[in-house]
Amino acid sequence: MSNDAIKVLAVASAGGHWEQLMLLRSTLEAYDVQFVTTDTGQAELHGIVSPDLIPDCSKDTPVRLVRCALAAARLIMSSRPQVVITTGAAPGFFCILAARFVGARTLWIDSVANGEELSLGGKFARLFAHTCWTQWEHLAGGEKLRYRGALI
Repeated sequence: MSNDAIKVLAVASAGGHWEQLMLLRSTLEAYDVQFVTTDTGQAELHGIVSPDLIPDCSKDTPVRLVRCALAAARLIMSSRPQVVITTGAAPGFFCILAARFVGARTLWIDSVANGEELSLGGKFARLFAHTCWTQWEHLAGGEKLRYRGALI
């Protein structure tokens, strides 16, 4: 199977999470990649046409968490990616969680902003993602949490 036949869903919340995902863009474009974000305006600034939109949410917005989780499940069920990659936050976590139910491989890359400990999303993702990367060497440990360098 060639790389361009592998369907990848690349997910990130707006802001710094999105900017970090964009640093992987040249690598991801070797695949059949679909970008997903919480703000299509940011995607358009990077020349990405027709990104999927997912509601933003956080632990402080419980109703939006439910809406986001349902939207992530619908997106995963309709697109059936083989791989889901995210740089966070909660919407990325929900996509990873839903992707496990369709047999997709999953990768969480914790934000470089979390230098003291994993983000809350990273702590949850470590339980469900196939692989979880930190951008801080001192936070790596075990088989599930690896350090592969920083994106920025």
